[in-house]
Parts: sequence; structure tokens; C-alpha cells
Amino acid sequence: MAGTYYNNKIFEKLEAVDLEMTANEYDSCIFRNLDFSNCNFSKSEFVNCRFENCNLSLVKLAAVRIKNINFVECKLVGVGFSQCDDFLFSASFVRCNLDYCYFINKNLKNTRFTDCSIREANFAGADLSNIIFNACDFSNTVFDKTILERTSFTSSFNYSINPEQNKLKKTKFSVDGLRGLLEKYDIIVE
Repeated sequence: MAGTYYNNKIFEKLEAVDLEMTANEYDSCIFRNLDFSNCNFSKSEFVNCRFENCNLSLVKLAAVRIKNINFVECKLVGVGFSQCDDFLFSASFVRCNLDYCYFINKNLKNTRFTDCSIREANFAGADLSNIIFNACDFSNTVFDKTILERTSFTSSFNYSINPEQNKLKKTKFSVDGLRGLLEKYDIIVE
């Protein structure tokens, strides 16, 4: 990478224009209360970093490496995580807004999602094995040819998953969530 290397740095109270984000390396950095909406992070690498209360809506992630990144109370509306480099991709999302994001064909094994809004997102072709979706809202989210082995939706809601179009094995659902599995059959569950 030809950009700048940052290690153990805390970024806060700056405008996105104050920091050139492409082709940089960030190791063990914290980003706090920043507005990165529409920024271009292309070809950057983030390792062991934390984003707190940041607006990352519509950021560009072409060839970005994300390794052990924590997003806490962040707005990530419309982000294309499918563009990220797959090598060692790992992240967790806590109380984040992930509406309209796409994770198409992404390997998200063991990714953590806690108390997130994931409305109208797209997980088509993604591997969501071993994920616990804890209290997440999936209104109008696409699950098509998605691997959902040992995935838990027990505390999540508003999902619609066609068991014939997705790979389910030891996938966990609550009784209240059965409606989201049977929706395709146009039956009424009371």
C-alpha cells in the first residue's frame, strides 16, 4: 500500500475531508463521533480498530481489508460490504443501523450482530454460518441461496426466509419467528 500507516491513534472531532482515507493502513485505531458519509476508503486496511458513533453511510469499500473491527452505535446505511476483501474479514456490529447494506456472496462466518437495524439489506449468496443475530430487525431483507447453518435468529424479528431457497441446518428460530419461514406458503399463523 502506498498510503499512510497509523498505529494506536484516536481520531475524533475532524471532518472526513481532513483525512485522506484511500490506501491507508489503520492498526489498533479508534474512530469516535466522526462523519465519514460518502467517503472513499478504497484499498485501505483496518486491523483491530473500533468505530464508535460514526456515520459511515454510503462509504466506498472497494478492496478494503477489515480484520477484527468493532462498529458500535454507527450508521452504515447503504454500505456495500460485498466489495471488501474477503481475506480474514471479521467484524462485529452493536446497535448499528445497517439498513440497505449489501453483503452479497460475503463470507460472514462468526460475525456478530447485536441489536441492529438490518432492514432492506441483501445477504444473497452469503455464508452466515455460526452467527447469532441478537435482537435484529430484518424487515424486507433478502436471504436467497444464503448459508444459514448453526445461525440463530431466536431473538430477531421481521425476517422472511424461504427454507427451500436457503441452506438451513441446525438453524435456530423462535416460535414467534415461524411466520417468517412460512410466509412463502401464504398461510396464516396465529
